[in-house]
Amino acid sequence: MINERELIQEALEARKSSHSPYSHFAVGAALLCSDGQVIRGTNVENASFGGTICAERSAFLAAISMGKRDFLAVAIVGAPHGDRIDKICAPCGICRQFMSEFCGPDFKIVLYDGEGPVLRTLGELLPDTFLLKGDE
Repeated sequence: MINERELIQEALEARKSSHSPYSHFAVGAALLCSDGQVIRGTNVENASFGGTICAERSAFLAAISMGKRDFLAVAIVGAPHGDRIDKICAPCGICRQFMSEFCGPDFKIVLYDGEGPVLRTLGELLPDTFLLKGDE
């Protein structure tokens, strides 16, 4: 099975496909499915900012479109175009909530500070997920 450093490398490769002409901030994500497949995603910006999609959701949407529903981890990397990555790029609130639709609190989120993996769980980053009545 792929390790955290290899998952980060997949996210770094995904980042190369970023379409971010407005923020100039390129993000890549690599989603590890339970079958061992890695699905890449990148941020895709739009002049109508509401149409922008984050790298994490891009990877999840690709995987879900393929019929996948069981995920082990996601790696996320990001920095301004041309800059060396030197700090973590944590998922935004919308992405955290989106991930909670498909993953539990122990879902592993692998961030990268330019030196190595920084591990978090979805429960750490989103301790009080939004639930519909009766979903508890």
